[in-house]
Amino acid sequence: MSTSRTRAGLCLAACTTLIAATAGAGPAAAAPDAGGGGVLINEAYLSGGSANAVYQDKFVELYNGSASPVSLEGWTLQYRSATGTGATNTSVALSGTVPAHGHFLVGGGSNGGTGAELPTPDLQTSFNPSGTKGTIVLSNQGGSLTLPTGSVTGDAQVADLLGYGTSNTFETAAATAPAGNSDPKSLERANHVDTDDNAADFSLNAAPSPTASGETGPGPDPDPVEPVDATIAEIQGTGDSTPLNDQLVTTSGVVTATYPTGGYDGYYLQTPGTGGDAGSAASNGLFVYSAATVGDVRVGDHVEVTGTAGEFYGLTQVSVPAGGATVLDEPAEAVKPLTVAWPASDGEREAYEGMLWDPQGQWTLADNYALNGYGELGLAAGTSKLVPGATTLPQPTDVAPAGSDRAAAVETENLARSVTLDDGSTANYLGADTNKDIPLPYLSRGAQVRVGAPVDFIGNVILDYRHDAWRFQPLTQLTGANTTDQPAAFGETRTTTPEEVGGDVRIATFNVLNYFTTTGDQLTGCSYYTDRDDNPITIRSGCDARGAANAENLERQQAKIVAAINGLDADVVSLEEIENSAAFGQDRDAALAQLVDALNSASPKPGHGKGKGPKTWEYIPTPAAVPADEDVIRTAFIYRKAAVKPSGSSVILDDEAFSNARPPLAQAFTRARGPKHDRFVAIVNHFKSKGSDPADGSGNADTGDGQGAWNAARVQQASALVEFAETMKRTAKTATVLLTGDFNSYTQEDPMQVLYQAGYTDLGSKTGKQSYLFDGRTGSLDHVLASGAAKRHVTGQDIWDINADEPIALEYSRYNYNVTDFYSPDPYRASDHDPLVVGLELDGPKGHR
Repeated sequence: MSTSRTRAGLCLAACTTLIAATAGAGPAAAAPDAGGGGVLINEAYLSGGSANAVYQDKFVELYNGSASPVSLEGWTLQYRSATGTGATNTSVALSGTVPAHGHFLVGGGSNGGTGAELPTPDLQTSFNPSGTKGTIVLSNQGGSLTLPTGSVTGDAQVADLLGYGTSNTFETAAATAPAGNSDPKSLERANHVDTDDNAADFSLNAAPSPTASGETGPGPDPDPVEPVDATIAEIQGTGDSTPLNDQLVTTSGVVTATYPTGGYDGYYLQTPGTGGDAGSAASNGLFVYSAATVGDVRVGDHVEVTGTAGEFYGLTQVSVPAGGATVLDEPAEAVKPLTVAWPASDGEREAYEGMLWDPQGQWTLADNYALNGYGELGLAAGTSKLVPGATTLPQPTDVAPAGSDRAAAVETENLARSVTLDDGSTANYLGADTNKDIPLPYLSRGAQVRVGAPVDFIGNVILDYRHDAWRFQPLTQLTGANTTDQPAAFGETRTTTPEEVGGDVRIATFNVLNYFTTTGDQLTGCSYYTDRDDNPITIRSGCDARGAANAENLERQQAKIVAAINGLDADVVSLEEIENSAAFGQDRDAALAQLVDALNSASPKPGHGKGKGPKTWEYIPTPAAVPADEDVIRTAFIYRKAAVKPSGSSVILDDEAFSNARPPLAQAFTRARGPKHDRFVAIVNHFKSKGSDPADGSGNADTGDGQGAWNAARVQQASALVEFAETMKRTAKTATVLLTGDFNSYTQEDPMQVLYQAGYTDLGSKTGKQSYLFDGRTGSLDHVLASGAAKRHVTGQDIWDINADEPIALEYSRYNYNVTDFYSPDPYRASDHDPLVVGLELDGPKGHR
């Protein structure tokens, strides 16, 4: 036994109380709110006395996570309604003391006589908030507070805040609320963790557990508990949880990673000499949760720890108090990073949890949506064996029929190939204001961090499991300020122009991301998403507009859209998600006209030599007949006058099938100096979206087959579109028809099958690219489909991947959300959909039509 080990044993009796206090503890993801002194809202039961109620009275349970008791004298518990914008509706004075690491039960009002009596509260009040929606505020001050709407964090008057249901005030996002007063669940915080995100921190509990200050659980044993000596592998075990749960253990290992900042509050140990290409039944890596000792160890130290073994949301760890870690004198064999192949199953990965890795083989960036929020990226290992050539993670219904065995197999493979590249922290960069002042990890101004890019590991990582996902962690917290610790680099895959598609006419489709020239400041009632200085950027709710908050933000949005459209070098562009200006008492084409003016004012990029210069672009005006009831967004056509000219007036399909969507708009075109027989018809579409599940058991309810909600409606819309196209063929006297737009349907879904069965061919699927990214899966919602006659004229097609692959941090809607300025008036992330361009050779014999 070494002298260091003896010192650890001598401190054990003195440390036992602290060790017991850490049992079952987990790393807090963020500091408590500024005014909290460690006191949090831990549980809220809001349906007391209602039908099915467990308890007759409502209650709010507080928890003090600090090592000292906290007096509540002068504090208040307050409530504001879900739609309130002024002072809180209710404020009750608090008194008493919340013990260190203990609870405090505040009894409240009642909705009726159902339910058992509460355990004796520490304080009985008349506090009576709504059972399903609103905001509860724990304040360290007296008097009613007037808080802003939206996310409220870092306010010195607020010790803690819980927004739930449809409340307009919350921390980051509102927590899910019970379905009604007869749904007898409480909102309970998990493990006293406060990440400043109500939606993440609170969940519904069907077994409410009111706990008063006299019921804080057992204290430390009167006699010291002797720890069990165990190797890291013995603590990890061969299953998905430790066999030594809640036991006091002593183990040792080499420090491989440390996280003194960022919320993990701990470090990783690995058994000396392990790793390399050697497999094992149990992992030789282990997380040590110890805010008290993380500052005392360094990577490479040989360290012995004594603490309580346990699981934190699936991650095996040992919780170690102050005095429970000792840097050993004797040297240890160096740890070797693992070089084994990526394990395909959870069981295989468990054998390497917490170990040092040098990832081998091919890796591809598969998802970057959460980079702007939590500093994390989705990766895909290797290439799909089911979808030839796919290096990202395919949307199953983009490559296989919905509900098919093949679609299920593709998603199973996606899960096997997936891992998250994290930033070594729990920071929410869209949460607390202080986090917005931290440069984002992995992304810097001008850097390319694009979906589909190859990933090169230039440093080692740790494999761990957090937030229901396997993750590669850097060896310390990573931010944009310490890029030398970044473990991966990303290939540059941007293109400055689409691929050449040929032809004498080019047609494109582009969803322009709620391009509204009516800005929020021109309307009443709008609420906003704001930047880190609380400046309004985009409209959140409260009014009919959906785009920019004001002219300054509209200018940023418009600059990117103009750059993208001019960069397409197309002759006809169908547009989706552009403002229907008639909804705001203006000419229906007002927003469309402003966009065309901006296009004509911009310097066009060199292209194939047609129509460059002022008045290059024109728009197709609204036809005489317009549906009586329209959405606030619409479809439209713009075209280059030197390349094509409209043939006849446009036509809008007024059909009941589109009562919940944007009706198709059709227009016939010919080449500007071509014969009439080269006429073609373009029909732009924007089908019903997949969201807002009616959950009514109808064909429009989300059945879980991957097609989302409103699939039956989209099928009806596809059928109506086929009939409309046949009418337009007869009217325009041509069989050359192109169906374009955002169909809100992936390539193999039911609505698309209707179009294929009618003889249309999807051209975008021939590119090998996809136009959209959702939930880490790539697929195409945007399509150009050609009739049989049109297909003979097609010379090429390309999806110009300037949007869906780019981080959302580059979007105009995220301007000044982070201390790093990512905005540039270029085409990249002009929208969330990629545009698609098709070349047509129309200069042919008359019979070609």
